[in-house]
Amino acid sequence: MFEVNTAVILVVCLVALVAIGVHIAIALGMTSALGIFMVTGADVHAFRTVQTMLAATAYEAIRAYIFAVIPLFMLMGEFIGKSGTITDVYRGINRLLRRLPGRLAIATIIGNALFSFVTGVSIASAAAFSRIAYPEMKRFGYDRGFALGAVAGSSCLGMLIPPSVLMIVWGILTEQSIGQLFAAGVLPGLLLASLFVVYVFAMALLKPDLVGAGAAPQETAQAVGADVVAGSDEDDDVSTAQFLISLLGIIAVIVAVLGGIWFGFFSPTEGAGAGAFIGLILALIKGMRYRGFIDSILSVGRTSAPILLLLVTASLYSRTLAMTGMANAIESLFLGSGMGPLMIITVMVLIWFALGMIIDSISIMLLTAAIFAPIAVKLGFDPIAFAIIAIIAIEAGLLTPPFGLLVYTVKSAIQDIDPTMNVMTIFKASTPYWIIMLIAMALIVRFPVIATYLPELLF
Repeated sequence: MFEVNTAVILVVCLVALVAIGVHIAIALGMTSALGIFMVTGADVHAFRTVQTMLAATAYEAIRAYIFAVIPLFMLMGEFIGKSGTITDVYRGINRLLRRLPGRLAIATIIGNALFSFVTGVSIASAAAFSRIAYPEMKRFGYDRGFALGAVAGSSCLGMLIPPSVLMIVWGILTEQSIGQLFAAGVLPGLLLASLFVVYVFAMALLKPDLVGAGAAPQETAQAVGADVVAGSDEDDDVSTAQFLISLLGIIAVIVAVLGGIWFGFFSPTEGAGAGAFIGLILALIKGMRYRGFIDSILSVGRTSAPILLLLVTASLYSRTLAMTGMANAIESLFLGSGMGPLMIITVMVLIWFALGMIIDSISIMLLTAAIFAPIAVKLGFDPIAFAIIAIIAIEAGLLTPPFGLLVYTVKSAIQDIDPTMNVMTIFKASTPYWIIMLIAMALIVRFPVIATYLPELLF
């Protein structure tokens, strides 16, 4: 009974702290300390226990070789983003799809899928394509909500298609192979991208006005192309040579990094280092200057440092779960509730959706992975397939109103382009993509081989 009461108190305290705006790292640390006090008693020995556990956890987390994979993959994506490669590829795809209805939105989805192979952060994808794709769609008369819905919805691919920061964090927290998780995300990611393309194509046929059918291009509007380096060509089109160089560069990164990891040539951390080096070479070829190099490093530092701090406090949180018996208590609560496996998974997904309204995806994973993953295994779900289901659900939560972070990222990125755009319009336009993600989750639950086929083939 004590374990159940402790579990309830810690969960309520953690959710309450996050809800009132306490930073998730601090909330995790405070909750962990409270759990230790409840087990050992609030005396001087308890304080020493907290200090010892925090020091040991921080030391082990910081010196762990695998943690370097996060900033290195981010640096790879940052170099490639600032090189203008993504802008060239987007415009090249747009030109290839010139005869296809809704080609700009479809090019956005395909471009996001390719960008996902060289970055691991969906928010980065949302910000980049808001600046690259939205001005083009607006210029050609696309419905503004439909255009931004395509950007926000397809940016979710950034966390599903490897190398994904969420996959790395999930692998660290659950002690699963990051290489297997990378392989598991490829087919579900391509499936989700295909479903997005089918939706856009269908809407372009059913409601041509959404994709600017019959509207004359606005010659005064220009694509922003925020990731284009200074001095690069700002024309609407891109030369065949530029497109091929950029596309081959991205393919080279994908083959070298992911292929090397999957076939055992190097570890995920070594692959991330190789990817960052190749990304730097590509950026230099495309004309990145010293200032862009420094900005990329500083940007990665600002982004990855909070994530690494979160992982330290999450490790402390996981140890507290084991010490207090909280994980066992929650597990017993789920397994003893009388609900079937599918109902329990549904409850987990609803929890992820609810958390997605108020906090970012990595924080959601830190709060839930250590608890939900063992439960899913005991229910008979394949751990690799469940990881992919979890990542899709967590990303879908970031499209959920009223505080879906991906939608607010898109709104912030286009503020100087279209300051009159209402955030609820973007939420509404993103809803079909949210529904498609639910369909993809249901397909993986029903056919887990979608996620497990490549890991079983490659490993």
